[in-house]
Amino acid sequence: MENRPLLQEAATGDDLRSDRRRPRGWKAMPYIIGNEAFERVATYGLTANFMVYLVKIYHMKQMAAANLCYVFGGTTSLAPLLGAFVSDAFWGRFRTLAVASIATFLGTVVLTLTAAAPQLRPPPCSQAAEESGQCPGPSNSQLAVLFLSLALLVLGAGGVRPCSLPFGVDQFDRTTERGKRGLDSFFNWYYSISTAGTVVAMTVVVYIQDSVSWAIGFGIPTGLMLLAIVFFFAGVKLYLFVPPEGSVFSGVAQVLVAAFRKRRLRLPSPNDAVQQESLLYSNLAQESAEEMKLPLTLQFRFLNKAAIICEGERKEDGQPADPWRLCSVHQIEQVKCAMRVIPIWASGIICFVALSQQWTFAALQSLKMDRHLGPSFEVPPGSLGIISLLAIILFIPVYDRALVPMARSLTGIESGITLLQRQGAGMVVAIISMVVAGLVEKKRRDSAVAHGGVNGSSPLSAMWLAPQLCLMGIAEAFNAVGQVEFYNRQFPEHMQTIAGSLFHCSLAGASYVSTFLVTFIRKSTAGPGQASWLEDNINVGRVDYFYYLIAVLGAGNLLYFVVCAHFYRYKGTGELKEASKDMEGIL
Repeated sequence: MENRPLLQEAATGDDLRSDRRRPRGWKAMPYIIGNEAFERVATYGLTANFMVYLVKIYHMKQMAAANLCYVFGGTTSLAPLLGAFVSDAFWGRFRTLAVASIATFLGTVVLTLTAAAPQLRPPPCSQAAEESGQCPGPSNSQLAVLFLSLALLVLGAGGVRPCSLPFGVDQFDRTTERGKRGLDSFFNWYYSISTAGTVVAMTVVVYIQDSVSWAIGFGIPTGLMLLAIVFFFAGVKLYLFVPPEGSVFSGVAQVLVAAFRKRRLRLPSPNDAVQQESLLYSNLAQESAEEMKLPLTLQFRFLNKAAIICEGERKEDGQPADPWRLCSVHQIEQVKCAMRVIPIWASGIICFVALSQQWTFAALQSLKMDRHLGPSFEVPPGSLGIISLLAIILFIPVYDRALVPMARSLTGIESGITLLQRQGAGMVVAIISMVVAGLVEKKRRDSAVAHGGVNGSSPLSAMWLAPQLCLMGIAEAFNAVGQVEFYNRQFPEHMQTIAGSLFHCSLAGASYVSTFLVTFIRKSTAGPGQASWLEDNINVGRVDYFYYLIAVLGAGNLLYFVVCAHFYRYKGTGELKEASKDMEGIL
């Protein structure tokens, strides 16, 4: 929460030494963007097809593999919150990225060894034994090696995801027009390269894994991750190093502690925010450097007591003698911004549950469908997610160039619709995608049973899954992109690292909720002589019922979101302005 001046440091070897180095802008970008490109191909090349690897090579039951993927994905998405804390409070972005990149490389090496060394995986299994479920599973030592690789990948993701983009931003001088223009281009190139890396991982790398060799398919991402590290350290003489400024968590804790200590004091002018602000502590030296001075609000007014000035609590220069007893109005409003966002953030978890379920089960569905495109080429199950990515890539320009101007002419809002409306639209599309997914799954299951019983495979093309995957991509373009922009706009400037981590926390929550749902549905829907909805053989289960259940949960979540949006107060506004109208036109 403390606003410190930007310090500039240079690094040589393991030592960061103070240096008045100027930002080098685009001269440093090839190394940072190159690192991001190779890192993205490496990590997605390993994880995009991971569930198929667990089922085919480790002979795991399908639902057990799905749960492991959910837990791994959730932990990977939660780790950036810890990485952001370590970066801000102790190491800085460069050191955090360096350690995380090396951890990611080690994780890829260990995972590649599980595919290359026969001793580190279960023995091969015949097709007949595989269909009957008699394949030997992994031993405890083999699982230990697998979990070691996953732990290293989690550690790497925890440092790379929250720091990679901000470290690139640090290289531009945002006080000049040239720096601002360069930064705009950097964002475009960064996200373009990231998407391109994901596409390559989910096509070329996944195809090699499925059709050539798992060892080679994992070895390529490992080699690319080594190149990513080489690129990253090659630019060390050009980088601008911003030292850690302290964690925002300490500032939040100061406000909460100060408010608790003064809980018995009476607020002056309790019903007049303007008058009350004039009587409370305001650190003008600190707030003059802020991009946006936040006015005092009466929402969560119990926190305002942290700014009540008591005798002896200020030094002669006006600074608080004890920041754990006296906080400024601006500090308090920063904490309130975070508190207002949390209910909105919680609603995004269920939306991501819908998206993650389709991503996982679409691969399982495709294993029981015709995946041929043409007479010889067969689409790998792990590559089907590319349909969603292409939907995002194609839809965003249409949304930006066509839908936004149309909506702007109707609403008078510069962005066409508000950030909350964009998230709500994504939730609506996600619900529709789940209904479509249920209808397609019923058709696939009936066809598979008709062509070979419960062990049969449907002659339907896997492209029948394309409509639901396209809808999933559109939902993500609305909701996920809306969330990222919402967090960055609504969190205070000194909480931007946490804002970026919060999106990944939504993904983590969705993964853990998905794990709970799968386990709960398997147990609650099974009975004597009756299969559960989620059996290891999806022809026996009823995945379509599961899709419909998630659609119902999504509808309930949408109602909750509408209520939260109605009462939401935007950062920097003293009254409810846009919030009460945010859902107009969506329901």
